[in-house]
Amino acid sequence: MNQHAPVIRKGRKFHQVLDGARKVFMSDGFEGASVDDIAKVAGVSKATLYSYFPDKRLLFLEVANAECQRQAQTAIEMVNTDAPPRDVLTAAGRHFLTFITSSLGQQIFRTFVAESGRFPEVGRQFYLTGPNVMREELVDYIRMAADRGELEISDPYIAADQFAELCKSEVWIRRLLGVIDEVPQEDIFRIIDEAVETFLARYGATPA
Repeated sequence: MNQHAPVIRKGRKFHQVLDGARKVFMSDGFEGASVDDIAKVAGVSKATLYSYFPDKRLLFLEVANAECQRQAQTAIEMVNTDAPPRDVLTAAGRHFLTFITSSLGQQIFRTFVAESGRFPEVGRQFYLTGPNVMREELVDYIRMAADRGELEISDPYIAADQFAELCKSEVWIRRLLGVIDEVPQEDIFRIIDEAVETFLARYGATPA
């Protein structure tokens, strides 16, 4: 039987705690962040912090969910749906790969994977509020571009997933396993340029 994710109590200082925690987690990482530091940066007592989040991992999960939503919203706002596929895919791909290979992106992914074993709802919530938001936006754009005759795609969901995988090639698994510590911007640009070229070679509209 599936376990349910813990219920988080919200109150007057909830977002204050969340904002302070985000700053500390981004600075020190999950393991390096202390409850004392989070309470200090948030400007609340440890008792207040614990009243909202009984343990640090639960607080990190909430910060991660909020950050995924923020990243997804940023990506959405970057997309000019009237722009040609090459421009849109390049901008979206660079944003996507930069975030998932960042220290915070890696921490979020690892922690959600670990916690989803105990609390399946945590994994579902992470997917729906983060990756799936960006996926649906990309699918919507692909449909619009296909309607304009710029792409030739019969299944936009498969195409969107394929593009995401192309963006992760070469560096994602090595970053996840600690083979490399960071991905330079020039590598991100190179990988995304290749991903876009490959995608358009498969789905770009054939000139009349």
